[in-house]
Amino acid sequence: MHKGFSLIELLIVIIIISLVYFLGFSGIEKSSSKAKALTPLNLKSSIMKSELFQGEGTLVCIDECRSCYFRKDVNTPFEAYENSIDLHKTEAYTLNAQDALLKMDYGRYQDEKICLVLHFYPNGSSTQIILKQQDDVYFLPAFFGEPQKVDTVEEAKELWLKNNRLVKNSGEFY
Repeated sequence: MHKGFSLIELLIVIIIISLVYFLGFSGIEKSSSKAKALTPLNLKSSIMKSELFQGEGTLVCIDECRSCYFRKDVNTPFEAYENSIDLHKTEAYTLNAQDALLKMDYGRYQDEKICLVLHFYPNGSSTQIILKQQDDVYFLPAFFGEPQKVDTVEEAKELWLKNNRLVKNSGEFY
């Protein structure tokens, strides 16, 4: 007579092993996906998804935008933004009261020239800004719409003005 396992016994062992595997490893998630580098197109979404963001805050970048710092509110100190940053040699522009382009000069932080300051507000808006990075230009709207890559700073200015006209006539959003 041959001694061995019956088919039912083998099925029971497979079921037990499967249950132990799924119960033991169901709570473990792989964290192999690294955070994306901070770029003009994902700047707002990356900051708002980061663990530093608590509903509002300020991002400051120095050292030709190679290093960035974030603070949750005006009463907390700046903390280093630890994820990678792809904002090297970024220039920031805004529009003045006469709708003319104005290159931003923010001053200094930690004895380094500040190249970018973005404020994030509790209502989900942020500083509206135009960023120029070597040959690329980006328009980052304050609230409505996603950041857009354009060809020239003048084209970004036109998007800014169009965005302002839409906000003034807010009925178009509803």
